[in-house]
Amino acid sequence: MSFVILVSGPPRRIFVLILVSGFVILVSAQASLRYPARQVLLTIDNLHVAYGAIKALHGVSLQIDRGEIVTLIGSNGAGKTTLLRTISGLLHPTAGKMRWNDTDSPGDVRPASTPADLQYASSAPGTGVDLVSLPPHKIVSLGISHVPEGRQIFPDMSVRENLLLGAYQQQSKTQIDADLDRCYSLFPVLAERKNQRGGTLSGGEQQMLAIARALMARPKLLLLDEPSLGLAPLVVRKIFEIIKEINAAGTTIFLVEQNAHLALAIAHRGYVLQTGEVLLTDTARNLLHHPDVKKAYLGG
Repeated sequence: MSFVILVSGPPRRIFVLILVSGFVILVSAQASLRYPARQVLLTIDNLHVAYGAIKALHGVSLQIDRGEIVTLIGSNGAGKTTLLRTISGLLHPTAGKMRWNDTDSPGDVRPASTPADLQYASSAPGTGVDLVSLPPHKIVSLGISHVPEGRQIFPDMSVRENLLLGAYQQQSKTQIDADLDRCYSLFPVLAERKNQRGGTLSGGEQQMLAIARALMARPKLLLLDEPSLGLAPLVVRKIFEIIKEINAAGTTIFLVEQNAHLALAIAHRGYVLQTGEVLLTDTARNLLHHPDVKKAYLGG
C-alpha cells in the first residue's frame, strides 16, 4: 500500500490518494491548518478620551500586530487623529489601557506577506509596557514615531536639520549617518534639497520630509496621520508606494487616511471609526467589499 498527501486551499483541504491492490482510493478532509503566530505589538483596550466635557473616543479597542499595515478610516471628526495623538502621548485617556508588547529585537521584524494572508493566529499579548503613564519622549524611545496631520516640519530649518531632529535620541554618529543615507535613498529629492529650508519645499516634499524625520528615530511602529492630505494624485501614489516599501523593510504601520480606497488597497487589516467608536474591523480586502464601507467611504 502507498499513498500521496495533497493540500489545496483556501479553504484548506487534505486529499489522500491510497493505492491498494491496484485500486486508487481518494480520501478528502477539511484541514485544520494555522498560519504562523504573529506578535501583538500594540493593544488598545476600552480607550476613552475627552476634550474637557466633550468625549472624543468611547471605548475604542484594537490591536496591531508586528509587520502589518493597519488602517483606520472614518469621516472627519470621528476621532482618528485623537487616537494617534493618544498613542503617542500627546493626549491622555480618561479610561482604558494601551499596552506596548515589543519583545523581539529589531532584527526579528518580518512584514506581513500579502493582504490575503491574514488568517493567522496572533500571539497573546504579554505584560508589555503601559503607554498611558508615559510622556511622549519615552514613547518615542520605545519605538513609536508619529507623523502628524499637516506635516508640521520646522520651516526655517534645513532639510538635513529637520532630519537630525528626528534622531535626537540616537547616540551613534555612524548609525545616524546610515539612517540619513536610508532616508535619502527612500526620498532622493530630500538629498537634492538637504541644505534647503524646509518651508520652501512643495507640499509633497514636506510630507516626505515629515515621514523621513520620523524614520530617523528608527521606529518599530510608524503612526501616519493623513499623509495624502492636500497632495496631487501623482504625489499621493508615490508616497503610498514608499509607505509599502517602509513596511516591506520591517516597520509596522498604523495609517489614518482620508482616501479609504487607497488605504485599504495597501493595508492588511482595517478598522472603521465612527463618532469615537469602532464600528467595523476586518481584513482590508473584506472591508473594500463591505456594502456599508462602500456606501460611506468609497462612493459606492
